[in-house]
Amino acid sequence: MFSHIMVGANDVEKAKVFYDAILGTLGYKPGVIDAKGRCFYASKAGVFSISKPINGEPACNGNGSTIGFKASDTESADKWHAAGLANGGVTCEDPPGVREGSNGNLYLAYLRDPSGNKICALHRMG
Repeated sequence: MFSHIMVGANDVEKAKVFYDAILGTLGYKPGVIDAKGRCFYASKAGVFSISKPINGEPACNGNGSTIGFKASDTESADKWHAAGLANGGVTCEDPPGVREGSNGNLYLAYLRDPSGNKICALHRMG
């Protein structure tokens, strides 16, 4: 459904350290910074990227926005969460754990990245 997702960051290098750590726990290679100072993580499913806002204003999080990253199991989600906390992220929502959903149980781990963007590792259980 999506070709790419881009989040704003006030400090792309700091954001890269954070995202390299959390995405590395899910098996992704470190991001690549292009000539414009943007950072890209590519996979067969799409592209995740980080950029300073092109309008020159400070980056800010979207109220009500969450970006979810697929985790293969609960252990991967927990490692993702721990890597995020160790690299400038802040936990938000409930602690990592199982949530009952209308389509079955989900294991969710939420963080805010160094620029305040809300992100989540999600594992669909059984």
